[in-house]
Amino acid sequence: MSFTRQLSEMSASELNDAIDDTNFPQAHILSRGRNNSVCSTSSTSGTSSLADRAQTSQPEETHPGTPAEDIVAPVVAVAGNQRPRLILKTNGSTPESDGTQPKTPMTPRTSTTPGHEKCTFHHDLELDHKPPTREALLPDMARSYRLLLGGLGENPDRQGLIKTPERAAKAMLYFTKGYDQSLEDVLNGAVFDEDHDEMVVVKDIEMFSMCEHHLVPFYGKVSIGYLPCNKILGLSKLARIVEIFSRRLQVQERLTKQIAVAVTQAVQPAGVAVVVEGVHMCMVMRGVQKINSKTVTSTMLGVFRDDPKTREEFLNLVNSK
Repeated sequence: MSFTRQLSEMSASELNDAIDDTNFPQAHILSRGRNNSVCSTSSTSGTSSLADRAQTSQPEETHPGTPAEDIVAPVVAVAGNQRPRLILKTNGSTPESDGTQPKTPMTPRTSTTPGHEKCTFHHDLELDHKPPTREALLPDMARSYRLLLGGLGENPDRQGLIKTPERAAKAMLYFTKGYDQSLEDVLNGAVFDEDHDEMVVVKDIEMFSMCEHHLVPFYGKVSIGYLPCNKILGLSKLARIVEIFSRRLQVQERLTKQIAVAVTQAVQPAGVAVVVEGVHMCMVMRGVQKINSKTVTSTMLGVFRDDPKTREEFLNLVNSK
């Protein structure tokens, strides 16, 4: 049986195969190997073998020192022929360190955290500290851009560059506005009870992001599919989920996984599939300068990972004109 472990105890290959959850302080490591997925069904007919196995399987093995509440509950069996739901088990606490492993900041900061008493923004772990509003960053950012212009040998006081530092700072805040958004704010109650268990696909969602390695753009399109379990998500919310995570400093691989995890958190479907196709300006404008190259990444959870027919149906819909 599968079990979860602390990040510090996982090998590089295990980390690479684990879903990155740094943007989801409530969700702990999602244990999912190629042969041990979070949620699986034997076919797309809606009849799940997991519902039967769940009654006869042994309790999940736990790693010493891992709290029981940290274990991911991969399947929630439901009555009749309904599909099992794919759920990320949440827990706001962080396991205590025994002193033998390096500490990893995994706990979301709160107003009681020293040095953060006046902070109003703590849902995200990607930034260590944030002012009450992001606009408060503008003066320091503008000064930094002015220094950058001088470092390039330019004259920041010439007519064409006088207001460039401020404009660049405002543009960067817009490019990274996803830091100001959370999944709860974006969903805004647009999760509806609906007796629908067939695939929902929204494809070719435009995506613009910033490469965290070179601070240059990458852009492309995102296709999302999920199999509902009596809950559906407003279609525009899928596009807004893409906006949350693309409007941050990113790598495409992590972006793909974050979108899939967000949809899972929103409606607990039987499975989620995300495919992202991107063009990276760090490969086009610099380095190898391959202007026609595209990068395709995918994340398959639940039945999309375990059932080849379901995965094939999704890919056919995504690739159809």
